[in-house]
Amino acid sequence: MIYSVYILYSESLDKYYVGHTSETIEIRLRKHLSDHSGFTAKVKDWKIVFVEKFSSKAEAYQREMNIKKRKSRRYIESIIVKSSG
Repeated sequence: MIYSVYILYSESLDKYYVGHTSETIEIRLRKHLSDHSGFTAKVKDWKIVFVEKFSSKAEAYQREMNIKKRKSRRYIESIIVKSSG
């Protein structure tokens, strides 16, 4: 099974959301855009700006926590830029 760490961006909130999943990114994004409670429920303009794949859930979770622990928009944006270049 493949696990992914992903970063979503909302233009209307000008915020990023970091998560991990074992589902396909498209299915997970659909869930974020559907009716649910939680941070991503506030708006419906989330788009995927970064995906990184891992072979274990533990690795994906560790990477997600590493990104969140930095609490840095600059760090998140540097990850996005590096992945697109």
